Amino acid sequence: MKISLVMITKNEEKNIAKSLESVKGLVNEIIIVDSGSTDNTNKIAQSYGAKIFKRQFDSFLNQKNYALSLAMNEWVLHLDADEVLSNELREEIRNIMENNTEYDGFILVRTNFFLGRQMKYSGLNKEERLRFAKKSLSKYVGGCVHERLEVNGNIGKLKNVFYHNSYPDLDNCLKKIDTYTSLAAIEKYQSKKNFYITDILLRPIIVFIKIYFFKLGFLDKMEGFIWAAISSYTTFIKYLKFYLLKKQLKTFSINQYSK
Repeated sequence: MKISLVMITKNEEKNIAKSLESVKGLVNEIIIVDSGSTDNTNKIAQSYGAKIFKRQFDSFLNQKNYALSLAMNEWVLHLDADEVLSNELREEIRNIMENNTEYDGFILVRTNFFLGRQMKYSGLNKEERLRFAKKSLSKYVGGCVHERLEVNGNIGKLKNVFYHNSYPDLDNCLKKIDTYTSLAAIEKYQSKKNFYITDILLRPIIVFIKIYFFKLGFLDKMEGFIWAAISSYTTFIKYLKFYLLKKQLKTFSINQYSK
């Protein structure tokens, strides 16, 4: 069976080669939906035989559904540019395709890196993500920031992992926090959620305690502490932006953000 890879991008020249290299020999079609890269992202992708499509960003949900619609094969692998298949997972997927399967989609296990450290706790180890499925039974659902792939069929789970390196340095991390918090605030505002003062007083504290203590973030050493603190800060900023939207003291345009 043939496999299509679908990916959305913007300015991913530092990541995309490793991601595409990890699926080399596994997929026979690469679909890239780019929302205005100004670096070498598209040039690098084309060197791997990718088909590049341009689309103005309006939401992760719409961007990913559009990318999915362009796939020519029934089986589709969904990756971000900062995600890499392990050799073991690549072989596991190949074996499934060679021997057929009764499943319509598969959950993959993701291991995260933060500031160069492989996180074994902090809620970042062995995340389960539905990323490999039949196109005819799949679609993305959700909101501005919490989109997810949904498959109308039988779901299996693969045992080997893929890697995610979304936060290689602090500058990159802070930039993504700004994007995420703005989109999350817009999502809450559009959903007509209520704002409570406890959202910015208590939620950040609860998030830190949950990650650092209950999810054993302290076992990830300094990076575990930093992740818990940044997650707490992200929660505070998200609800602060939501408050500003509710009071019409600030506006955030969804069109300025993209992957």
